[in-house]
Amino acid sequence: MTRHLISAADLSKDDALLVLDTAEELARVAHQSIKKLPTLRGRTVVNLFFEDSTRTRISFEAAAKRLSADVINFSAKGSSVSKGESLKDTALTLEAMGADCVVIRHSASGAPHRLATWVRGSVVNAGDGTHEHPTQALLDAFTMRRRLGSLEGRRVTIVGDVLHSRVARSNVLLLGTLGADVTLVAPPTLLPVAVDTWPCSVSYDLDAVLPKSDVVMMLRVQRERMNAAYFPTVREYSRRYGLDADRLARLPDHAIVMHPGPMNRGVEIAAEVADSPRSTVVEQVANGVSARMAVLYLLLGGSEPAIGKEVAPR
Repeated sequence: MTRHLISAADLSKDDALLVLDTAEELARVAHQSIKKLPTLRGRTVVNLFFEDSTRTRISFEAAAKRLSADVINFSAKGSSVSKGESLKDTALTLEAMGADCVVIRHSASGAPHRLATWVRGSVVNAGDGTHEHPTQALLDAFTMRRRLGSLEGRRVTIVGDVLHSRVARSNVLLLGTLGADVTLVAPPTLLPVAVDTWPCSVSYDLDAVLPKSDVVMMLRVQRERMNAAYFPTVREYSRRYGLDADRLARLPDHAIVMHPGPMNRGVEIAAEVADSPRSTVVEQVANGVSARMAVLYLLLGGSEPAIGKEVAPR
């Protein structure tokens, strides 16, 4: 039976807490002189990236190597994909090579789900189109829990380009499962049509929400995915929805600022805010390795039940 992590919705509260608790244990490896565990020795993890990525690909590679897995990095550029090879044929090639886990990032929403019907190993979604990015949500929750303790009842504000953000979708689902209250703040043009069906609140006024927020997560304006004018000017967007020093001062003293990266400094977040002690941007990168180690461990090597749902064979 195959086991996967394709959506944050695949995780029950117990599943999510198990991943976070396991990540906490595995984070200790980073402080050891030898940063390796033998847990996944003999297993093969393939990083199958059809989109450019720095943080996520390196994070998964580091996570797998720290668990002693063999890692194969696959980039669409310079591969048979550029010659017209289909995702299915690529998947069958990886299957023939004995991949135990395929970590996939793809520009098409739903690609990881399709891949899971073609391979026997585990599939982990590292971002598909504008759909989801579940391990980013896990590392974000891990970072929040380390800074604030339990997420039950915490008020999380996610600000910016929600329409194109797979990070926002996964965070809304996971944080809701963990008991947090999520509010999305964006101009109406950058909110999905069916956002009223999401388990969260919506506001168009950032200044009104800030004093009640425990966490403010700023999202990058994804201009590469935009095919229309979603706001008048970058300056106008920054004035209405950017987090600057003045807005940072309106947050409660304990509140933290997050960003999944890469950041557009001076657009959604000011440089002095990104570099302030209340910013967790660098912590999120470090915590990403621990969270992804936990996912790979539980899917491939742990004694606990698998996380995520089964995908029926094709």
